[in-house]
Formats: sequence, structure tokens, C-alpha cells
Amino acid sequence: MRLTTRGRYAVTAMLDLALHGTEGPVTLAEIANRQHISLAYLEQLFARLRRHGLVRSVRGPGGGYRLAEAGLQISVVDIIDAVDESLDATRCGGGGDCQGGRTCLTHELWSDLSARVHAFLAEVTLEQMVERPEVRAVASRQRADAGDGTDPLDTSLLETVP
Repeated sequence: MRLTTRGRYAVTAMLDLALHGTEGPVTLAEIANRQHISLAYLEQLFARLRRHGLVRSVRGPGGGYRLAEAGLQISVVDIIDAVDESLDATRCGGGGDCQGGRTCLTHELWSDLSARVHAFLAEVTLEQMVERPEVRAVASRQRADAGDGTDPLDTSLLETVP
């Protein structure tokens, strides 16, 4: 099983949006700058995320993207599913036809692994990630590295991170 760049970048961008969207819409250029992700690639990802109702676009000056209603309750697996990422560890895509049209010896093992990974990522929400002090510390550093002098993050949480 392999989580591709598409899934990783989508989760990273959504977490960035959750962290920085408290003060208003966030532009894809800001996310691209902080996360070192191509703007063109983010545009493709956010088109999919918008179609799945995970983000809303805000037009005009000061526009950008916001998390959809109750956005912090979005799970990591919701994001991965929205960008058509597969979490399947089987060679057959879960079809059971891995060995000449028949189930292979280890099909159930890899199928069970896929189900556990999916269940784990379904339990992790953006809100849980945002609340992690180490995530907030990285976000604060990235914001500073990006040259934005403002920091909406609660820096009192950063004192617990070495």
C-alpha cells in the first residue's frame, strides 16, 4: 500500500487551511508558499475537494478557500477519498482476482490491513491535528519562514514543544 503525493498533499493543504483559515479565506498561493506545493497542483486538488463539499471558495478581493461547514470534523480519510486516493494494500484492488483471476494466499492479510488503515484515518480529524502542539509549532515556523509577520496560532501551546 502506498499513499501517493496526491493524498499527502491534499491532507497537508487541508491541515494548512484548518490552521490558517481562522482569520478569513486562505489563498492557494499562501498554502503553496508555506507547504512548497505547486500552485497548479493545489488548484487540481481543491477542485476535487470543493466537488466533495470539503471546502468552499470565496470570490473577490480577500477571497480564497475556507473549510466547509463543520470543517474541523473532516477526517483524514474524507480528504483522501475526495482526491480519489486508494488505501488498498492488495495487488488486485480488493477484487480477489490477484492470482490469475483467483484469490492469492495473502489476499485476506492485505485486505485486513487496508481496512485497518482506513478505519484509523477515519478516526483522525483535522480538529485533532490542529490541537497537537507539535503541528502548531511546525505551522508557526512555516508561517515565519513564509515571511508573514502575523501569527494567529496560540503560541502558549508552543512552550511544551522542545
